[in-house]
Amino acid sequence: MDDSAAGGSEPDELAPLAIGIDIGGTKVAGGLVDDRGLITRRLRRDTPHRSTSPAVVEDVIVGVVGELMSGLAMERVTAIGIGAAGFVAADRATVAFAPHLSWRDEPLRDRLAARLTKPVFIDNDANAAAWAEWRFGAARGETHLVMITLGTGIGGGLLWNGEVIRGKHGIAGEFGHMQVVPEGHRCECGNRGCWEQYASGNALVREARALVAARSPIAMDMLARIDGDAANLTGPLITEAAREGDMMAVELLSEIGTWLGVGMANLAAALDPGMFVVGGGVSAAGELLLDPARTAFARTLTGRGYRPEAGIVAASLGNDAGLIGAADLARASVDP
Repeated sequence: MDDSAAGGSEPDELAPLAIGIDIGGTKVAGGLVDDRGLITRRLRRDTPHRSTSPAVVEDVIVGVVGELMSGLAMERVTAIGIGAAGFVAADRATVAFAPHLSWRDEPLRDRLAARLTKPVFIDNDANAAAWAEWRFGAARGETHLVMITLGTGIGGGLLWNGEVIRGKHGIAGEFGHMQVVPEGHRCECGNRGCWEQYASGNALVREARALVAARSPIAMDMLARIDGDAANLTGPLITEAAREGDMMAVELLSEIGTWLGVGMANLAAALDPGMFVVGGGVSAAGELLLDPARTAFARTLTGRGYRPEAGIVAASLGNDAGLIGAADLARASVDP
């Protein structure tokens, strides 16, 4: 069993549990979570990349839930929360659109509920991450929070005075699909120039592969690291290289961070939050990403010098935030 203490104490072996499932563009991560945000068991399975069948992804989810519940007394699990990387409709049952998966008006909650023995609740994965950071992580005590999740794309969540702000149609917070460069890079959502095309894991890898393909002088160390094969480039590898001082990797993370800061300055102009929490896989780069983001934010913020600036901090729950938040939101739904 893999015990992980989000709140800093040992898990209670008899405490009621909820299951949190975090579905991204490349993985399904799941965990058993208690009411203190502690993960007592976890699993991760790959998402079939660009599968044309929603049922395939659903099969993975059902399999993960089954494994997590194996060996437990059934009554210990009260609910199952799903954090989905897509536009979750206001009914919190339907994934209207998922740019990185094949869901289109997918009745995900009902399909899963028909196959599982516990109540199922659906929310956007970034909403779940924002909730987790507010309840158990870096944003405890903050009244006006914007969560930015940097992974395959960019997700976002808003939490105002303890309430997740979902918008009239349920899809508020899709910041990654704000247009920042007219006629810019084509995005999987169908538009061009979306923010996530310049500040995400996909953007990081795309730019690295372009430099490697061009055999840029700053790419020579990276070429040796990947044995000359651009297909070996991944976001975690680039981050690791940057930590070791690789010139190309440091430069690319700085560019991603700069775009991140510009986008957050635009959000601050519209929303005036007290804090931005940056999570997701790309945030593992830490200050290599956040320092240029803060610089660009301060330089781009409207009214700079005459208004309070929102704090920009790293998520403290890491990649666990989505599944912890999904579980806790599900628990709150059955036991408010």
